[in-house]
Amino acid sequence: QVQMVESGGGLVQAGGSLRLSCAASGIMFARSRMGWYRRASGKQRELVAFINSDGTTNTADSVKGRFTISRDNAKKTVYLQMNSLKPEDTAVYYCYADAWDLWGQGTPVTVSA
Repeated sequence: QVQMVESGGGLVQAGGSLRLSCAASGIMFARSRMGWYRRASGKQRELVAFINSDGTTNTADSVKGRFTISRDNAKKTVYLQMNSLKPEDTAVYYCYADAWDLWGQGTPVTVSA
């Protein structure tokens, strides 16, 4: 079955940390650029970070220095470590497999002031 399942979201106080995971199945994970996106209420979806198949990464300026994307090809999982969280990071976070145009179902993150 082709799918991606996110986990790790939740409620955290400002300054706290969360680690999101996205487990893929049914795809050749190692060959795909993987990304994390987010959509806050009333706003457009935005790219948070992506990681290429060779491990190189790119992170949005709004989260640079606070968020880190990584991947484990053996586990077919991509991670997003989020530190120093701010209320403006509140959103639903989605993982994305670029090579297959495949989205996860999303995991909500709420950061309280």
